[in-house]
Amino acid sequence: MYDAAAQEVRALTGFDRVMVYRFDADHNGEVVAEARRADLNAFLGLHYPASDIPPQARALYETNWIRTIPDVAYAPVPIVPPFDAGSGEPLDLTLSVLRSVSPVHLEYLTNMGVHASMSISLLHDGRLWGLVACHHYAGPHPVPFGTRAAAEFLGSVLSLRLVARAHDRELERELEAQAAIAQVLPVARDHDRALAQALTGDDPGLLSVVPAHGLVVVADGQSATAGDVARDLDVDALRAWVLARPDAVTTRTALADSDPELAAVLPDVAGLLALRLPDEQVVVWLRHEHVRDIYWGGDPQNKAIARREGDHVRLSPRKSFDRWREVVRGRSEPWAPAHVRAAADLRSRLLEVIILRNRWQMAAAHAVQLSLLPRDMPRVPGWQMHARYAPAAGGRVGGDWYDALELPDGRLAAVVGDVVGHGLGAAAAMGQLRNALRAYLLRGAEVQDALRDVDALARRTMPDDMATVVVVTVDPATGEACVGAAGHPRPLLLDAAGGAVLLDAPVDRPVGIGSGAPRVAHLHVEPGGGLVLYSDGLVDSRSTALVDGIERLVAAFDRPDPTVPVDIDDVMAQCQDPDSKDDMTLLLLCRDLDLPPGAAA
Repeated sequence: MYDAAAQEVRALTGFDRVMVYRFDADHNGEVVAEARRADLNAFLGLHYPASDIPPQARALYETNWIRTIPDVAYAPVPIVPPFDAGSGEPLDLTLSVLRSVSPVHLEYLTNMGVHASMSISLLHDGRLWGLVACHHYAGPHPVPFGTRAAAEFLGSVLSLRLVARAHDRELERELEAQAAIAQVLPVARDHDRALAQALTGDDPGLLSVVPAHGLVVVADGQSATAGDVARDLDVDALRAWVLARPDAVTTRTALADSDPELAAVLPDVAGLLALRLPDEQVVVWLRHEHVRDIYWGGDPQNKAIARREGDHVRLSPRKSFDRWREVVRGRSEPWAPAHVRAAADLRSRLLEVIILRNRWQMAAAHAVQLSLLPRDMPRVPGWQMHARYAPAAGGRVGGDWYDALELPDGRLAAVVGDVVGHGLGAAAAMGQLRNALRAYLLRGAEVQDALRDVDALARRTMPDDMATVVVVTVDPATGEACVGAAGHPRPLLLDAAGGAVLLDAPVDRPVGIGSGAPRVAHLHVEPGGGLVLYSDGLVDSRSTALVDGIERLVAAFDRPDPTVPVDIDDVMAQCQDPDSKDDMTLLLLCRDLDLPPGAAA
């Protein structure tokens, strides 16, 4: 189409050379078609810098379809009168065919050896998209009105056709991307596959949505890659950069120029297209450097030369238009608008997928958690045990658990723990730690030994998980108790008079990073007294500091009248924060005031 346009315009107008320019996003022009006199050298494929058409000239091209200079050596004549009699403003010659042009432009054409010129604008949505440039070297070349009218008609028709074709290409890309999205989404909804793995797979993956060399996905606490991604690529740095962007969709084509610090940790990456998703999840397409040669009509760096005219120096257009080669490095292929729109649409669709997966994970995690909590509390004469668990606001399940069991030697054991994190992963880690600790205690291990062993197990088999836990064992006959805490809030000690205090006991590091030699505290639970075990979600929230939360819990169990029991459900309701992102657990171990036969006070 470009070639046909150039040939037809030359046949219509009789110019020595007719070129079709196409402008890029930075307004640099490329000669994409040419019809010329046989003895003239070719300009096809040459690029010209945006400075060759300054903004004011660009505005005129967007207003007028045709601009003609029959003779670059014309002598301008003054307008009489120069001002509008009614408004007093200078006459507006924007739409005048006979208006003068910039002396700099005339000098530019003269330096090229051009004696006459005409241009036909190619517009896309009212903006200059391309240009048909006509040059004549044999001398002046006036173009009759009828020919100009035909050329203007040709320019408008060509613009419409080129715009339609551009729209067709964009639509083709968009339909291909949407078809790929339709294939990816069912795979992403598959609960049996991790989201990161589903999006980077080949059946199909996101590389079918947006063409790229590589893909990085961080989702559900996992990261996965596809395509050509360097092994030493810093996924954490890339994720942090994407999360810090103000827009949900971000593109880069020259990363070393725009973000040199990120480029330093992304080997062989020149461009990226990134999506920011909820819960600090990201999807990033990567493109390598696209090395290409650009041939300019003259050195684009020497856009103008200084010329001294008496005491003044003015800038004049360059004189040399020899073919000048530039090697462009550090840039990727640009991201097509259709692919950027497809990525934005994919993000919206993935939000729905994430919501569905989160609902499924919450339901699964809740089912796992409830299945691991004791169905019934041990019934031991002279003792009462009560426990409550509540997920975070919105039903977001965390890693809290409690356990209560009667050991083979007759002692009672009570446990409250909290795995760091939320969702199915935290629930699964909680199940492993709960069962391991229960096994150690049932085997007869003392509290400090059980804590040491479960810490060693977590270090070796669960390197990405960490938990806090408090363990209590008590002899129901004597009330002698042993308390050990690993990173967990210390229990409350209740007395027979209705008082409650925070137990003075050592606290080791959390399970998974423990000291290897946890310490314990020994105490006596008197008749009418008890112990209160709880998770930090009960005392630490957005609206309540940890110290204040503990004081509130102590006050809830500090009773002026010891004969009035504390309602554990009331305590849970008083301590719950609607904005909290953590779940809450409370376990109450109480000794009856009336001892059973054989029990020691």
